[in-house]
Amino acid sequence: MTAPHLPSKTATPNWSVAGFANQTLRQVVRVSDGGATTRVRLTNRYGTTALMVAGATIARNGRNGSILLDTLRTLSLDRDPAFRIAPGAEVATDPVPLALAPLESITITLYFAEPTGPATQHAQALATTYRAEGDHRADPTADAFTETTRSWYYLAGVDVQNVYPPRPGVVAFGDSITDGVGSMPDFDNRFPDELAERLAFAGAARPILNAGISGNRVTVDSSTLGDAGVRRFRRDVLDQPGVGTVIIFEGINDIGLSRNVPGAGDPAVPVSTAQLIAGLRDLINQARSRDLRVIGATILPYLGSPYASAGEPTRDAVNDWIRTSGEYDAVLDFDTLLADPTAPDRLDPTFDSGDHLHPNDAGYRAMAAAVRPADLRQ
Repeated sequence: MTAPHLPSKTATPNWSVAGFANQTLRQVVRVSDGGATTRVRLTNRYGTTALMVAGATIARNGRNGSILLDTLRTLSLDRDPAFRIAPGAEVATDPVPLALAPLESITITLYFAEPTGPATQHAQALATTYRAEGDHRADPTADAFTETTRSWYYLAGVDVQNVYPPRPGVVAFGDSITDGVGSMPDFDNRFPDELAERLAFAGAARPILNAGISGNRVTVDSSTLGDAGVRRFRRDVLDQPGVGTVIIFEGINDIGLSRNVPGAGDPAVPVSTAQLIAGLRDLINQARSRDLRVIGATILPYLGSPYASAGEPTRDAVNDWIRTSGEYDAVLDFDTLLADPTAPDRLDPTFDSGDHLHPNDAGYRAMAAAVRPADLRQ
């Protein structure tokens, strides 16, 4: 899955504000688990008018935007290959007979004949999306797809079905660090991807859902950085099918954006230690209402990043609460894991992407390796 948010101009160039008209989008995603049939969930969550999908297909990937033609399947809704998604709604396409293995990648191609208006998006996809003028939903090559971006549009998730016994899914709920900022684009090295790989290679594949939004905060709504965690938790965690465990790893932006940060795109909103803990406790309570296992993750060090060191007492206090409160079923101490042993308020250079805020690929692998399979809902 991916966590949708409002169309906006962000640090990542994207097409969400203008939307699409007589254009085809080709988007690449990787599944964490396998199954005999596949369906796609599409969302018009932030649309103000109906979204008309003139046609959609799914296929296994070729290279650089191409597809394997013999795997091409037409997506439909109630057997109609052209369908409408109402404002604020999400739909699941009819399942198609496309069997997928864990960690296999697919290409979803959408054609919009009519103007869509601003597009519900996920800005920091860290995966290349391709655009063509006209209808190219069944093209085996990517010759017509002359424009690219690294955002996703209208995608909510991919469901690989007919797995028995069903394996409970895990939602990684967080911000840009869960989103994978700092990892290599198009290589699926985000923390949830690394966790999916680790489980699959151990013969224990299961759905791993990425509900990270870059810049997201637990307590503060934003037009560019997503709805507050306490508001979006129901849609991005509780409403997801088959979930058994949630990993809550958020709060660094509540602390960092309590003060003005040049280029952040959002004004400062002060958040106290008590307010942040109350927000995290709200997430725990929401998860408990659906009998989910809840894993809490400590907030990473960020000394040297644009975030002011004045927030360090809050980070320390919140991390102490995460470790010692007993309110989580398990704790992932990412703070200790990725901190510089000689300067604990700073990321270890081995794991630092270079901005002193986000891990690199090695950091994300270390985070995934710290997850104990026994702590996940079996």
